[in-house]
Amino acid sequence: MREMRTAGRGPLTALSGVALALYTRLVYRGRDRGDVPGWVLVTIMTAGLVTALWLVADDKLKQLFNDALDGVVGNAP
Repeated sequence: MREMRTAGRGPLTALSGVALALYTRLVYRGRDRGDVPGWVLVTIMTAGLVTALWLVADDKLKQLFNDALDGVVGNAP
């Protein structure tokens, strides 16, 4: 809905919207701290998934990487 209201008004309106957003962030800077435990949990879970996949597929990943490099260099079997 917001795109429809600002469409066709020009760059000055967009610039004033950005200025208002920056001003609002500066005024309310310390009041909204966000969901720190949520992003920490997502980061830890992502690292765990990458580690698990790496342990399972290490040999295949090495073979895939070496085959790709050999294909670029010209040493393909």
